[in-house]
Amino acid sequence: MAAPAKKPHLVFFPFPAQGHITPAFQLATLLHRRHGFDVTFVHTEHNRRRILRVRGPGALADPAPGFRFAAVPDGLPPASDEDAAQDMAALHFALPTVATHLKKLVLSDELPAAASCCLVSDVDPILRAAEEIGMPRVTFWTTSSTSFMAMQQCRDLVAKGLVPLKDAEQLRNGYMDSTVVDGMPGLPKGMRLRDFPSFIRTADPDDAVLALTLSSMECHRTVPSAVIFHTFDELESHAITAMSHILPPIYAVGPLPLLLSHASAGAGDPAPAADTSSLSREDRACLDWLDGKRPNSVVFAGFGSIVKLSDQQLAELAWGLAYIALTSDNQQAAAAAAAGRGFVTSWCPQEAVLRHAAVGAFLTHCGWNSMLEGLRAGVPLLCCPFAADQQTNSRMACVEWRVGVEVGEDPTREEVAAAIREVMGSGERGEELRRAAAEWKEKATVAARPGGSSWVNLERVVNEVLCPSDGRDKNLMM
Repeated sequence: MAAPAKKPHLVFFPFPAQGHITPAFQLATLLHRRHGFDVTFVHTEHNRRRILRVRGPGALADPAPGFRFAAVPDGLPPASDEDAAQDMAALHFALPTVATHLKKLVLSDELPAAASCCLVSDVDPILRAAEEIGMPRVTFWTTSSTSFMAMQQCRDLVAKGLVPLKDAEQLRNGYMDSTVVDGMPGLPKGMRLRDFPSFIRTADPDDAVLALTLSSMECHRTVPSAVIFHTFDELESHAITAMSHILPPIYAVGPLPLLLSHASAGAGDPAPAADTSSLSREDRACLDWLDGKRPNSVVFAGFGSIVKLSDQQLAELAWGLAYIALTSDNQQAAAAAAAGRGFVTSWCPQEAVLRHAAVGAFLTHCGWNSMLEGLRAGVPLLCCPFAADQQTNSRMACVEWRVGVEVGEDPTREEVAAAIREVMGSGERGEELRRAAAEWKEKATVAARPGGSSWVNLERVVNEVLCPSDGRDKNLMM
């Protein structure tokens, strides 16, 4: 019988934004906690400073034996607001510089030899840098597998002449809605061009973001030994099946907070605290406010850590929320009705809010963490996507999973109010949405239980990818 393979030291480097850091930290914690891997979790210096300001000077001390933090420069000038997310475009183009610093970290005396480590990342320059120094590598993709598959199809959209757009007017004249792209593997029928990730929304044949997308998708097909998705088989089976034909071995492992809760139940040493990964200070006063509200009576509106609303967008959303308190369209009456009926905060414990009995609907930008949190809380969704993968996630929620209503990308107050009434109402549509949300909550719960699909897939990641025990599987013996 072959002896178990020596476990590699796992080096995690997620794209340095909150929506990527949180699930990566959860996976790192899970592999450390349940499977005993030593982990180094790498932040950029900018994010390291943010965490220390939020959590205090001890926040990044080694949280448990075998789990440590490190940081590398990102090469960007200091942000004007050190507590804010950095400019995403600038951050993307700085990643080659980050990769150089990460290679120096790996090749230093701080970590085992590169061949004894395994990089876990969703950043293609980082994965390519690991390849250059002979370091085993695995992609951990932190957005939906359907949106990943949609980005993989960008090459075909270019080949078909659909992307780049002929001119910018096609973004405004209904072309994106009327153009249906069927027959693409892993994607649902009836996908409109507007349902693809927003990176295709350019008329420039030399668009840098589109070029980055095409390059990134090629990297994840060829550079890692495996791809882990933060999802579960039952939710995105069509995309997962299709991707198995074009990618290295793939594994659906999620929702991670549910897996982590099972792994921690009855365990000895405490795992690193979940909020260690938060770049912002949470305001938990909203939970006390919710305690005084009736069950299913509150609409929670949250738009993630990066989305920036214009004054006009914010006003329309606010008035839409105010209108649901009225049978009149009088604006002064709406303002008076809304006074004292809401709670506004910059950052809240979103998972706890969504699980609260008072919350009956979630008005969301459709970021993937928010989508999974809404699904596992069993809360119907009001979908208001802005950019990146959010358009694809909205399509899936509203048409395929039938747990959401599409509010639109730039909705008026009337459209917001109408969507809220539809979701929160006692009519057939509202009942249908709540029933579907409850069913997906149960499916997510079952997937993460011991013996469930995600639980089994995590075991396969360990045994087939990270620690293959015989000569037949050499995913990390490259």
